[in-house]
Amino acid sequence: MARYHIETYGCTSNRGESREIERRLRDAGHYRVDGPDEADVAILNTCTVVEKTERNMLRRAEELSEETADLFITGCMALAQGEEFRAADVDGQVLHWDEVPEAVTNGECPTTTPDAEPILDGVVGILPIARGCMSDCSYCITKQATGKIDSPPIEENVEKARALIHAGAKEIRITGQDTGVYGWDEGERKLHRLLSEICAIEGDFRVRVGMANPKGVHGIREELAAVFAENEELYDFLHAPVQSGSNDVLGDMRRQHQVDEYVEVVETFDDALDYWTLSTDFIVGFPTETDRDHAQSMALLRETRPEKINVTRFSKRPGTDAAEMKGLGGTVKKERSKEMSEVKREIVREAYADMVGEVREDCLVVEEGTADSVKCRDSAYRQVIVQNASEYGIEPGDFVDLEVAAHETMYAFGEPV
Repeated sequence: MARYHIETYGCTSNRGESREIERRLRDAGHYRVDGPDEADVAILNTCTVVEKTERNMLRRAEELSEETADLFITGCMALAQGEEFRAADVDGQVLHWDEVPEAVTNGECPTTTPDAEPILDGVVGILPIARGCMSDCSYCITKQATGKIDSPPIEENVEKARALIHAGAKEIRITGQDTGVYGWDEGERKLHRLLSEICAIEGDFRVRVGMANPKGVHGIREELAAVFAENEELYDFLHAPVQSGSNDVLGDMRRQHQVDEYVEVVETFDDALDYWTLSTDFIVGFPTETDRDHAQSMALLRETRPEKINVTRFSKRPGTDAAEMKGLGGTVKKERSKEMSEVKREIVREAYADMVGEVREDCLVVEEGTADSVKCRDSAYRQVIVQNASEYGIEPGDFVDLEVAAHETMYAFGEPV
């Protein structure tokens, strides 16, 4: 779990994005501290109204980079003028605000506490299906807080999902440290069975499956892919964090899976689904990662081409075995992160560019955006923004057919048809 410090400058939109960043961080078990000197990570949400503001943002970024271990820079100046921070040699990662929570987690699992209960946030219902995990990753502090997997019965989780839907949820987000090992403590991995029963609940809704480590998914990949193919309620979206393309590094990370198991999961879903989104995570600069190891990660990224990629520079967590390893220099981690992030943007940009001109049916309007826009998700959980939403009379909870008219790197723009 990370201690974070966040600073927000500029308009109401930036403040709203910072609130969402904090909400996701709290959901993952991280907590806010009063200043950067007490924090593991600092988050700077920037503004770029005038030249003086830009100078202030650069100066503050430089200060924060010296006061904390990791700095994440987002907001208007970061996205419009990210090169300014690089030119100033600021030791920080420039990210879209939506990428910040995943980056802060440092590749760790989300933290679901023993007393976690479902919550309804707008039209989104968050359903923790289990607590703990079966992994023992050398870099992760979450395990110290959660312990081994503890899976409530399928019937109990189905009833919680039904209650969320009856309360107005249109999107159910299945969460846990590792959803892929749900049921392992009872001798049977049964995520696929749980999903089938949730999809059978009466109502019009969608289900997104949260992070599932490749090892847990691998043993049920055929059954799981079949459930996705059979149920339109399921977003065709899988988050399987591989973390490295090197089996040597995966061994040092104690990740349990090997690269070929991850690839087999991807190939199985490719065979079962015509249109789906692969999401994965990479940790760059792990203490034992060599140039060759990094090259293998780059090759795996290009081979599997996930449409959502979280790139995190390794950061030591107190009390973990990896914290005792001799680390790589900050420059090495920065260069490797930059190289991977550039390929990431290329892959994601291409995925959204390919959507232009297509009609995506039954997109769910999930939440309001900025300046009279709404954020929608298509069947593969790709984000489509509709501007001037009030003119179309659409709002969160609606299902709409959208023609994709344009795109940015991380999302598309659509118009109702």
